[in-house]
Amino acid sequence: MLLHQGWGLGALHCIGGDVSNLSSYTDKLIDLIRSKMALTLVSSNKCAGGFQKVFEHESTELKCKMKFAVYLPPKAETDKCPVMYWLSGLTCTEQNFITKAGSQLGAAEHGIIVVAPDTSPRGCNIEGEDESWDFGTGAGFYVNATQDPWKTNYRMYAYVTEELPKLINANFPTDPEKMSISGHSMGGHGAIICALKNPGKYKAVSAFAPICNPMQCPWGQKAFSGYLGPDRSTWEAYDATVLAASYSGPQLDILIDQGRDDQFLSASQLLPDNLIAVCSEKKIPVVFRLQPGYDHSYFFIYSFMNDHIKHHAKYLNA
Repeated sequence: MLLHQGWGLGALHCIGGDVSNLSSYTDKLIDLIRSKMALTLVSSNKCAGGFQKVFEHESTELKCKMKFAVYLPPKAETDKCPVMYWLSGLTCTEQNFITKAGSQLGAAEHGIIVVAPDTSPRGCNIEGEDESWDFGTGAGFYVNATQDPWKTNYRMYAYVTEELPKLINANFPTDPEKMSISGHSMGGHGAIICALKNPGKYKAVSAFAPICNPMQCPWGQKAFSGYLGPDRSTWEAYDATVLAASYSGPQLDILIDQGRDDQFLSASQLLPDNLIAVCSEKKIPVVFRLQPGYDHSYFFIYSFMNDHIKHHAKYLNA
């Protein structure tokens, strides 16, 4: 730990350091100490030769206790591993993915750590947070809220792109340069916007039945108006179809699976055609697979999870 290496105020003077930077240095040191001490083990189960674990921690971004799941493949016992982040959909916790998707076998085979956070802050005592299933608790939509009373806690975008990766890299045998992101429905929206908003940060991205154009669908309009306010121009920063239109980063190969019998596809909540049209125009490679007979459930996700793990492994293990 840095504290034991003599880096006090006197040391900064001795090496000609600028003590005006001490505050920044101290903040970084505190962050490091916090990340090392922050985790409480909730559960650990042997799975596919590795371990499926759940941890709890105090989130600085969300100002509440948060749980996340992490699968550690057998390779993690001896080597650093790349990390795939999974973002779940409306009403989910970290449990849905780890108990239903069947990702552990593929992650074990390809030596990938898989991290699955919760979908929103919890227990923040915000009036109205538990009133509906598609807004508030379990429905953070992976944005940084700007409106009262949500803006203090509902910062899921910052949590999944900044705080959580720092926490994971500080506590597990990761290769910090090799991370990717995937998700389902609201989480598919989250995965794609995180990749588009951070060019080069994620080596791969995929999604199951993502909400592709939230500005134009009832789910997105409800969430964005509540979290971001009535000015629709501010919504564009979290809409995959809008972000794809201005993307200019490294090539991003996107894999999307969509069930043809998905009730939310027919209800115009997902709007994949809008995203595909923009990606085609911008020459962003998208493999879009419309799967006959499949719905929006985890039975659908389980059926094609291995294909997605392979897609991520192609880039993470390159």
